[in-house]
This record gives sequence, C-alpha cells and structure tokens, in this order.
Amino acid sequence: MVDKIRHDAPVLVIGLGRFGAATAGQLDRLGREVLAVDIDEALVQKWSERVTHAVVADSRSIDALRQIGAQDFSIAVCATGSSIEASVLITANLVDLKIPQIWAKAISASHGKILQRIGANHVIYPEREAGERTAHLVSGRMLDFIEFDDDFALVKMYPPKPIRGKSLTESGVRSKHRVTVVGVKSPGKPFTYATEHTVVSNHDLIIVTGTEGDIEKFAALE
Repeated sequence: MVDKIRHDAPVLVIGLGRFGAATAGQLDRLGREVLAVDIDEALVQKWSERVTHAVVADSRSIDALRQIGAQDFSIAVCATGSSIEASVLITANLVDLKIPQIWAKAISASHGKILQRIGANHVIYPEREAGERTAHLVSGRMLDFIEFDDDFALVKMYPPKPIRGKSLTESGVRSKHRVTVVGVKSPGKPFTYATEHTVVSNHDLIIVTGTEGDIEKFAALE
C-alpha cells in the first residue's frame, strides 16, 4: 500500500516545535500541501501563514484527529518528542486511523523501539543524527556527511593533499584508500562525474563514497 502513495501526496505534520516546524516549512517550500497541527494556539497562529493549513487540535485524542480529517492522509509525521507519552499516544492514533506511512520523532532508542512496535514505519532521531553528523564535520575537511545503515557513507569534502594535481588512477584513491570519488565540483563549473582520468585540483570539492572508517582515514591524509 505504501508503494502506491503519490510522490506529491499531502502531509499531516503533528507538533510545531523546532523539528516539526522545520519539516512543515520545508515541505511547503517543496510545493507539498501540508496540514500542521499543534495544541498550542500561538504556534498554530505563527505557522498559519507559512503552510497550506494549520489547525489547533489535541492529537492525543483520536476523535480530534478524525474531526480534522487525519484519516484522509496517506503520510503523517509525529514530530512531538519532548513528551514520550504524547508521542506514543499520537502515533498509536495514526496507526488506528490506518495512515499508510507514519514518520515519528524519537528522543531515545527505547522511545524509538516503542514507536516501531506500535506501527511507525520510520523513526527519526534528529538530535542523535545531527550530533553524529557534526562529529564528522568538525574534522574540518568534510563539508557534508550522510551515513547509511550498513556503515556506508557519502561525503562532500575538500581533497586531501596526496591526491591533488593527479588523476584518480595516478593517486590510487580506490586501491590505496578504498574510497571512490564519485564527482568533482570545480569553482564556477557544474558538478561532473569523476572518471579514472579526472584530475583533482586544490580548489575543487569532491564527492566521496566508502565506509565510515575508510573515509575518516582518507579525510585525515596530509
């Protein structure tokens, strides 16, 4: 059933704290129809002009959710995280309303497990993920870091000195360092996919893939 959800389907966002507001705002900028819900009238008023629809409702009540038409949505985000009890109640209500795709924010691993067990399809740990990402970025050479579940990472970074001024074959990026340079962005030029003949200069940015450990070692090269 999830596979049949339209890519531009309207999204129900519950909770207008920092995470929920950022999610609703970005969805709106992407042209998605959004119904933002919060129990705080001031927050709803603040966001009413920034998203498609914003309403005051207590989402811990399944009847309140029915009254705002929550059951008609195919995608819902439970962005309430500060109160675990409220988060669990709201997620359970979304499951009971048979919303096919439910994203829920968690503030701990145990909270996340509960959300998964009651039926959340996707559990998000924004604070933990932001902290892990920041830990990689403070090394200085990496500009962006995305890690996938199997320890595989995709990184935007400045090229280490040993590979500058050489083709990727000459510098032995893959054979010596076990990472792959996917693409290169030179100043004033569009992004280009890398080949074995690509020469990386001092001013380039590179996109690299590999395991987290191999990328960390690669980024530390002097």
